Amino acid sequence: MSKKATIADAQLILQLYDLRREAEMRKARSWWVGEFWPQSAEDFTKVSGTMGTQENNWLRQVAGYWSMAASFVLQGALNEDMFLQPAVSGEMYLIFAKVQPFLKDLREKLGDPHMFENIEKAITGSKFGRDRLKVTLKRVQMIREKRAAAKAS
Repeated sequence: MSKKATIADAQLILQLYDLRREAEMRKARSWWVGEFWPQSAEDFTKVSGTMGTQENNWLRQVAGYWSMAASFVLQGALNEDMFLQPAVSGEMYLIFAKVQPFLKDLREKLGDPHMFENIEKAITGSKFGRDRLKVTLKRVQMIREKRAAAKAS
C-alpha cells in the first residue's frame, strides 16, 4: 500500500492539520482527549445515543474526521508511512486505543460492524502502526488506572 511520499502527500497532511485547527474541531478534540474516557461500550453508547448534545456532536466529529483521514491512506490517496507518524496522527491512535478494548461489543450493540474500521485498518495494516498502537494502549491503560485511583480517593 505504501508509496514514496510526495509533495502532494505533504500538502494533504497540512490540509488535514488545518482542519484540526478549526475552532469547533479543537473543542471536540479537547473533549475526546481530556474528558471522554469510556470504560465500556455502554459508556460510549450513552454519548452516541444522545443525539443533539454537544458531546454527541464532538464524538461524531472527531471519529468521523479520523475515519475520513484514514480512508485517504486505505484508498491510496495519502502516503501511509507519512500519515502514521505520531506527529501527524498520534491523536488517532489515542482515540482508537480508548475504544479498542471493547470495539467488538460496541459494534454489536450499535449494529455497525464497520464502526472505526478505517481507523483500525490504517493502524493495524503495518508493523509500525501495530507497534505504535501497543504503546498507546499501554499509555491509555495507565491513564485509566490513574483516573480511577483519583476518583476513589
